[in-house]
Amino acid sequence: MTWRMPAETAPHDRIWMAFPREGEVMGDSSAAREATYAAWTSVAHAILPFEPVTMVVDPSERERARRMLSAEIDVVEAPLDDFWMRDIGPTFVIDDETGELGGIDWIFNAWGDQGGSFARDALIAEFVLARAGVERVPSLLVNEGGAIHVDGEGTVMVTETVQLDPGRNRYATKERVEAELARTLGTTHTIWLPRGLTRDYEPLGTRGHVDMIATFAAPGTVLVHEQPDASHPDHAVMREVRAVLEQATDAAGRSLQIIDLPAPAQLTDDEGFVDWNYVNHLTVNGGVIACGYDDPVADARARDLLGAAYPGREVVTVDAREILARGGGIHCITQQQPAAPAR
Repeated sequence: MTWRMPAETAPHDRIWMAFPREGEVMGDSSAAREATYAAWTSVAHAILPFEPVTMVVDPSERERARRMLSAEIDVVEAPLDDFWMRDIGPTFVIDDETGELGGIDWIFNAWGDQGGSFARDALIAEFVLARAGVERVPSLLVNEGGAIHVDGEGTVMVTETVQLDPGRNRYATKERVEAELARTLGTTHTIWLPRGLTRDYEPLGTRGHVDMIATFAAPGTVLVHEQPDASHPDHAVMREVRAVLEQATDAAGRSLQIIDLPAPAQLTDDEGFVDWNYVNHLTVNGGVIACGYDDPVADARARDLLGAAYPGREVVTVDAREILARGGGIHCITQQQPAAPAR
């Protein structure tokens, strides 16, 4: 088999998610827990008009999921530790010669072996692939779906602090990582970004997922997080990231068109500097599900920029503040299953 990960803008068969369950990420109050359930549910319902949604639900949350989720959402049960489907689920790929769908089952070790029990999450990719009825493609690379972005034409963006993280791949080199990405994703060119957002390096952060800082809107076009306020540490971080992208080329040898997505105005919350961004969105069939932050000016500006970057798609904004407070965004809690090409 020769596998290739399609661009996220390619047609989908469905979106996979995982329903929240009680645990540390949920927060320490009943209000925080209820807000988490509501945020995940809102994203699922926003996706539903565009394409089917399959929700993996821990048995302990069976009744709540049935109560909160639309009957149109396909619910399947499996034991969960957490609920970041982008990271614990598989990365779907296609064999262009046969049209067969496969899924990469990366090794998941809780974002660099940061402690806690995630043994059940480590089995979710295999579970999803079995439910989807597609071939499992095992990998010895410790990796997560939020740590890669592809253009579907041979280019992948990653960060040095994730794939080369000693807590993930202690003996990895860039060459070894690139070879494994080529085998599993069909990529021929890797753009190595230096790091991710500041908050991502706090305990239980991902230590630099690319899906919080940059994404391909199309081959040769990259949407990039911009923090305009120099008092925020991500202002300097993103200048460094952008400088790398300005010098980068893609697999076809093209220089990249860079489109900045300015951050909302709020800089801090109770925990410190926020990592609020509009890069962490989800493209769906005919639409874009975008993060919103109750900032009318910035949210509207982001909708306009995303609408221009994805012509012909309807941009729907969902309040993502509770998702970001838990450690990720809309892209982080979803995983697209591409449609197999017509034969």
